[in-house]
Amino acid sequence: MFAKPLTAARQTAPPVTDVLDPDNLRVAGVARSYSRDQAIFGEGDPAEFVYKVASGAVRGFRVLSDGRRQIDDFYLPGDVFGVELGANRRAAAEAVGETVLIVARRATLAGDPEQGPRLWRHALRALERSQDHVLTLGRRSASERVASFLLDLARRVADAAEVRLPMSRQDMADYLGLTIETVSRTLTQMQGQGLIALNGCRSVRLSRPATLAELCQ
Repeated sequence: MFAKPLTAARQTAPPVTDVLDPDNLRVAGVARSYSRDQAIFGEGDPAEFVYKVASGAVRGFRVLSDGRRQIDDFYLPGDVFGVELGANRRAAAEAVGETVLIVARRATLAGDPEQGPRLWRHALRALERSQDHVLTLGRRSASERVASFLLDLARRVADAAEVRLPMSRQDMADYLGLTIETVSRTLTQMQGQGLIALNGCRSVRLSRPATLAELCQ
């Protein structure tokens, strides 16, 4: 719970430079650092705070009734998350690796005449991403899902040709609705086809992005 910040996360020494995002949403708040797999908030917790990723990555997820995990989204530097319509969290969030977040009260941002509209534009952008994710899960094959995932990451990072994967293969599988074996096999097949080049487990070069895009159509 955020109500006990000293046990939930480490407060970092300011200043932390805010990271630009497509909506130019400035989050003026406290910088806190989280270690790998550390909880940021849980499903059902009060939705009092909004978070912006300064460095690292965050996974948003739900745990299904049978114990399986479904990852809803990954948040990268510049991304804002934790914007809820209701008073409580509909999903949980954890740091993927060492992560620094800028944390602000939702009420403060929403009440700002300049930042409030930007906050809701960002929420609508997140809804669009969620709709695209539903389409990916419901209509696409394993190769189409993996290709779409890689292209989406490439659009969100500075170097679109070389994509660093902060998340594990299991994280990718839980996001794409696949098994970890299917994700690994699909990446290996794509490398054999010359579509990508794998550099270890956490780096992928998109050798033929246009062909990957055609695969998703």
